[in-house]
Amino acid sequence: MLLGHHTELHPTNKQKTLLAKHAGVARHAYNWGLWLTKNILNHNQHNPDSKLKFPTAIDLHKLLVAMVKPKNCWYYEVSKCAPQYALRYLSLSWKRCFSKVSGQPQFKKKGRDDSFTLDGSISVGFNCIKLPRIGWVKTYEILPDNVAPKSVTISKKSGRWFVSFKVETIPQITEKSVDVVGVDLGVKTLATLSTGEVFVGAKSYRKLEAKLSRLQYLNRHKTKFSSNWKKAQLKIAQLHNTIANIRKDTLHKLTTYLAKNHSQIVIEDLNVSGMMANHKLAKAVSDMGFYEFRRQLEYKCELYGSKLIIVDRWFPSSKTCSRCGTVKESLLLSERVFNCEHCNFSCERDLNAALNLAMAVSLLRNASANDRDSLWTG
Repeated sequence: MLLGHHTELHPTNKQKTLLAKHAGVARHAYNWGLWLTKNILNHNQHNPDSKLKFPTAIDLHKLLVAMVKPKNCWYYEVSKCAPQYALRYLSLSWKRCFSKVSGQPQFKKKGRDDSFTLDGSISVGFNCIKLPRIGWVKTYEILPDNVAPKSVTISKKSGRWFVSFKVETIPQITEKSVDVVGVDLGVKTLATLSTGEVFVGAKSYRKLEAKLSRLQYLNRHKTKFSSNWKKAQLKIAQLHNTIANIRKDTLHKLTTYLAKNHSQIVIEDLNVSGMMANHKLAKAVSDMGFYEFRRQLEYKCELYGSKLIIVDRWFPSSKTCSRCGTVKESLLLSERVFNCEHCNFSCERDLNAALNLAMAVSLLRNASANDRDSLWTG
């Protein structure tokens, strides 16, 4: 399987200039290609009798070499891969737009999501990586041994440069201490396991919200694009990055623990977009990172030899008694303790839901094909 690696670079001042030049050329090529393709679409829309062929990524690169490069000599200061991949990504964006997967591509702005892709003679060392036209660049972390990535993507976030690449990885099957575990995700606690373990969420946004609000408040009257405004924007971006990194670190530790030590992991197919539409829950839900939790768990289960089972979102895990199976008609969010009126069973609400998710595996084995389709999504 392919496994991605993402780490921060530690370039010199000269290398920072080269990285910025590559990002600038890639952005210029992308914007030029977008301008040209939009003009072609407008021409075809207003002149149906004389339609022009919509260019592919190869056609765009040929036109770029013939029309743009001779007039802009700074194109020759960077690797030819930067504009090539930029036009390739533009072509993919238009394909997604034509297939109605996403909207029309937008023009890129300097300083916002600066990135470019390189391929060719790329070598990975102990704590450095060799990039075409840039040379050996140090990294803050130790890189994997004996890997030779075909391409790398360099990006800039909050004033720092990062490199990411994919390498072929052999699944690392680990010994499992628990056969089946149900995982109930929540807002108060990130995850409650059917084994009784409780994992508290980082709640990084909630903890740093006052600091973020203060920085944004101090920036309200600064002149836009002035030096002080740019410094303040960088501080805000760095704090946003810190909040996201704390959240991802917590999720990585939890998902790694689950995938390494449990054979079968059962979670619910949560309607995250619907929960985000509720203005009372949106901030708490986004602070937990439910979508990122599922994304990480999916590839880590494949990596460590575990099985991920996803229960349908309509499965009444919270309303069902984990002892006798009685389903309550209604259960308020404020009721944090589940009390069964049929068998007098009392249990913490999230633990009861996790126990029901764990027992749902045996229900799946004994259920008919129609029942499986109604209860499970994967």
